[in-house]
Amino acid sequence: MYCSPAEPTSCTDITHARKLGLVRLLSDGPAVEILADAGYQGLGAQTGGRVVTPPHRKFKKNAPDRYEEIHEQRRKAHSSRRIRVEHSIARLKNWRALARHHARREHMSDTIQAVTALLSHQQTLTLAANERV
Repeated sequence: MYCSPAEPTSCTDITHARKLGLVRLLSDGPAVEILADAGYQGLGAQTGGRVVTPPHRKFKKNAPDRYEEIHEQRRKAHSSRRIRVEHSIARLKNWRALARHHARREHMSDTIQAVTALLSHQQTLTLAANERV
């Protein structure tokens, strides 16, 4: 699991990714596939297909026959693959330190990184225990 540093102001997901240099890193780095949500629409083309987002609806009116059915199938397929990501985000939000953050914002990145490390370690232990069974 990867969590980027917190921004001092609100910022869209895709803008934050570009500011951090993730686009360059992904396009030049190893061939990995990142399952992203619709907030990252367009990064797939910039990263050589490494960022996979839900399919974009091409027709708002006068869609060809079966377009809605095919679009819905592709959307559900992406959602089914991405469910583990959503569950990880939900686990992060369950931590009281993140759900009710009242401290200074400059410490938020450290708190997020600490919780992410704990959750990643916990998931590794769970996977190892399941493999032994």
